[in-house]
Amino acid sequence: QVQLVESGGGSVQAGGSLRLSCALTGNTRSYTKYCMGWFRQSPEQEREGVAFLGSDGSIAYADSVKGRFTISQEEIMDTLRLQMNDLKIDDTAVYYCAATPFYCTVGTGLLKADFFGIWGQGTQVTVSS
Repeated sequence: QVQLVESGGGSVQAGGSLRLSCALTGNTRSYTKYCMGWFRQSPEQEREGVAFLGSDGSIAYADSVKGRFTISQEEIMDTLRLQMNDLKIDDTAVYYCAATPFYCTVGTGLLKADFFGIWGQGTQVTVSS
């Protein structure tokens, strides 16, 4: 089955940038049709959808990161990326990659966490002043 492994987290000052990667391993035969996304969660907070890439190539972002974050897919390396620019203190959280083999489109909005069945272990992002 497909497994997800995040990397690229770390500590950065406000205004800086980080690039997160999510490597897909295992049986990725249907990868191009998967619905994928990035979520984040800080202590005592609910898991929040950040950016999504639909099976049809549609893309959606949370309002809080729109214009600063970019989600992209590297098909040859089976890797999902999240480029994060102009980072703010409120971006501090554990970031998770998620996927589901079910078809989805995100052209009309964000998806809920319970739609995804495959999750990575998370990578910590800490933004300081």
